[in-house]
Amino acid sequence: MLTALTAYGDDNEIFVDQSGDNANIDLEQLGSGNIIGGLNSTAGSLTNPLDLDGSALTLDINQIGDTNTFLGDILGDNITGYFNFDGNSNAFTIQVDPTNTYGADSSDFDVQVNGDSNTFTLDVATDSMASSTDLDWIINGSSNTLDFDINYDGGTSYVDIDGDSNSVTFDGSGYAGGYFYLDQTGDSRTFNIQQLSTLNNDWLKILSTGDSGTVCVIQDDNGTAVGC
Repeated sequence: MLTALTAYGDDNEIFVDQSGDNANIDLEQLGSGNIIGGLNSTAGSLTNPLDLDGSALTLDINQIGDTNTFLGDILGDNITGYFNFDGNSNAFTIQVDPTNTYGADSSDFDVQVNGDSNTFTLDVATDSMASSTDLDWIINGSSNTLDFDINYDGGTSYVDIDGDSNSVTFDGSGYAGGYFYLDQTGDSRTFNIQQLSTLNNDWLKILSTGDSGTVCVIQDDNGTAVGC
């Protein structure tokens, strides 16, 4: 299945409920105050979906403008996600297989952001079901907040973030370890990083350039947080 939809203007809404394998979904919104609905979506209520269930799905999201929202649940293995946001004060909250229905193996997510004061929350898998996950973030702008969790069965995460007053919170858990590479440029940054793979190895590389800020890093192979 191939779905392509482009919406122009302010306060547009997209409701998608897809079940089945090998879907290719392309959604684009241009303007401000738009929403791709899911979770507890609001605007004109839009009560729920985006809800994508199945394997080998490709989801391409482009939201160009300010104060846009992308919310939803994605369930399945071999998911490819391209998420592009250009503007300020946008938000997305996405859960990938939060109920351990399919697992979230061999998925590849690429998130690109250009703008300020955006908020992004991404949770990938439960019960160590994210095998071979590849997650990349490229963020250009200031005062952005990035919060993401991965329950690994082996996987990699890469964050390249440039700008001032940005915040990165990462929680990696599971049983097969994960690799996280953070490359940051800008002042007044905040990092809170926990790698908690139970009885396994985690790897972390940080390259950071700038003045001021707070950095907290925890690695614990007992799978529990100890706090900074």
